Amino acid sequence: MIRMRKFAAALLATTATLLATPPTASATPASSHPFFRETFDRLPLGPVTAGRGWTSDTSHGSLTVEPGADGHGRQLRLHTEGNGRAFLVLDDLAPAGNSFWARLRLRVDAFPLAPDWAHWTLAEASGFDTPTVVRPLGGQYVPTEKDNFWGVGSDLGPTGDWTAWKTSAPAAAGRWSCVEFHLDATDNRVTVYLDGVERPELTVSTKEHGGTAGDFVFPAFDRLKLGWQLYQADPTPTSYDLRMDDVAVGTRRVGGCAP
Repeated sequence: MIRMRKFAAALLATTATLLATPPTASATPASSHPFFRETFDRLPLGPVTAGRGWTSDTSHGSLTVEPGADGHGRQLRLHTEGNGRAFLVLDDLAPAGNSFWARLRLRVDAFPLAPDWAHWTLAEASGFDTPTVVRPLGGQYVPTEKDNFWGVGSDLGPTGDWTAWKTSAPAAAGRWSCVEFHLDATDNRVTVYLDGVERPELTVSTKEHGGTAGDFVFPAFDRLKLGWQLYQADPTPTSYDLRMDDVAVGTRRVGGCAP
């Protein structure tokens, strides 16, 4: 009986200790579950205008599902003629807190070499409440440098039409890149990551941007377009091809771009 009492007392003490000790946090962060993901592997080969959760927007352009670059799976080729456009479009976005992350793998066969200051866009986010469009992924041909550079931009808002390109971020054609961007409404901040590395020189925010004096403010996002658009007529080259794969959009960083 005495031994049973001692055992019961020891068990109660151990239980109390366990209940009083806070749980140890896991060293592995909780997995991120994107609200949109597309690998194109389940789509038939050939021309396509829509997929699961997305549609398209084209003008002198097309979308085609092709075999993957490594011989496995499938990828999306977006083709345009002249200053056309070809986009994969996510409608009814409504991200929590008006903020979201996006990740995609892409390869641009060639960037424009003419006309001077030719401007191109790979991603554009917009909303229902204002005409402002946010271009977290794009760039421009800079004739003084004879090269193309990545830049974040905006248009149709109070800060005007601008692309904040940086010579420290050259855009390389003919190679695959893993690109991420984060739109954070707490400071109207756009952050860009190239191949898993943050590029702080491409960051813009409410007070620090490339437009006219005034605050840069996000619209209430409900649409995201991913693809290609060139705005100037009679460009060189006369046509453009972009290949895209492994697209994910979520309220947390998806990752998968580590160098």
